[in-house]
Amino acid sequence: MSQHLPFSEVQALPRLKKACQSLGVTLDDSQYASLLDYLALLHRWNRTYNLTAIRDVDKMLVQHLFDSLSVVPTFQAELVSRETSVVLDIGSGAGLPGVVISIVMPNIQVICVDAVEKKTAFIQHAASMLKLGNLKAVHGRIEAIEKVNCDIAVSRAFSSLDDFVSLAGRHVKVGGSILAMKGKLPDDEIAAMQQTAWKITSIDSLQVPELDAQRCLVHFRRTQEEA
Repeated sequence: MSQHLPFSEVQALPRLKKACQSLGVTLDDSQYASLLDYLALLHRWNRTYNLTAIRDVDKMLVQHLFDSLSVVPTFQAELVSRETSVVLDIGSGAGLPGVVISIVMPNIQVICVDAVEKKTAFIQHAASMLKLGNLKAVHGRIEAIEKVNCDIAVSRAFSSLDDFVSLAGRHVKVGGSILAMKGKLPDDEIAAMQQTAWKITSIDSLQVPELDAQRCLVHFRRTQEEA
């Protein structure tokens, strides 16, 4: 499959390769092509269905694609010793970072959940068009869907840390983790967190290629079994 970007692939591909190189993410030609095809699909659907507030494809490349790629090294490190892994992307929107992770890490299963049906319909369409057998979209609210039992639950600007952990926790298996992608260090959200079965173990600064903005990744581990 080959989608058409509103700017030349000759321009986009070198930037994508450079971004991956700076992040330490190694891809083959088919994966680069799939990422750009996904971007083209997103840009086309967005004109009709308003999947994301970002409409400029150049900004989509950086703020969606590169931003999602910035967490891939963490996922690879977390899942390196597991034969089979499941990642749950909560409040996935148009599939960010879930679709990107499914392309870059084809050996893991990715489940993207969103309460907006047009967004999960787009993700399912992308999975079909890009032949991503490891990607599944689920329409529904995270508190209402069947328990997933995933290795990692991730969100990208889904909600406050407190709300995210309280909603995601039941879906994560013992030994798994919760990862929250955020902008600047969310000191107010950290201070507002209630006593839960999860605690913050680290906060990593994310360096997103071509993006002059603060980004961080908050790691949670389970400290006790939830009721």
